[in-house]
Amino acid sequence: MTTNTLIPSLDHTGEIPAYVAKPEGAPRGTVIVVPEIFGVNPGIVSKADDWANKGYVAIAPDVFWRQEAGVELDHDVPEEMTRALSMMSAHDFPAGVDDIRALIAWARAQNPEVKVGLVGFCMGGLVAYQAAARTEIDAAVGYYGVGLDQLLGEAKNIRGQLLLHIPTADAFTSPEQQKAIHAGLDSVPNVTLYDYEGLGHGFAETKGSRRDEAGAVLADARTVEFIAKFVG
Repeated sequence: MTTNTLIPSLDHTGEIPAYVAKPEGAPRGTVIVVPEIFGVNPGIVSKADDWANKGYVAIAPDVFWRQEAGVELDHDVPEEMTRALSMMSAHDFPAGVDDIRALIAWARAQNPEVKVGLVGFCMGGLVAYQAAARTEIDAAVGYYGVGLDQLLGEAKNIRGQLLLHIPTADAFTSPEQQKAIHAGLDSVPNVTLYDYEGLGHGFAETKGSRRDEAGAVLADARTVEFIAKFVG
């Protein structure tokens, strides 16, 4: 795994490995890039580098570091997909939210004059929602987040801005779950939802069998505009 920075955990009992990419010159803001269940793999590194090229400090944390640091997996390899699902099942989500708090604090200590955003994918999409509802993040974006329908009661706690990308053919989020997400969030003024008709889970991955070029380009453009508006 390509990590180059260790960030103290919230309780200072460990250090969160992360890949940090920095822009040339003063940053516009910070973007935390939360991976899918496959670790800080080349696709996530590429996404972080893209944010740095746009003028942001990008931080991609190793979300499974408490289980096993340095795991890097590939969706298109069946054995690795199985391992990734197992690691997600064993993940301590409350501790993961604390890790996001630690990253926010670290980012603000490094650059106190700028705002902090988060962009997450799959499990990271769920983390984006949790961050919006449970932390002081300025803006969060979730791509095909899983399990969001179970957290709709927390919508009242969202203080910053939240954007969710929802592919309608997501095998991990049924049409009934998508309907519940819309029913619970459409009326929340600081939440924006976009549906992607006929697209599946993982449509915005950097490369691989799941990527849909047109859908990825559209969603990414909306994300860049959103982050520029609410982070800087």
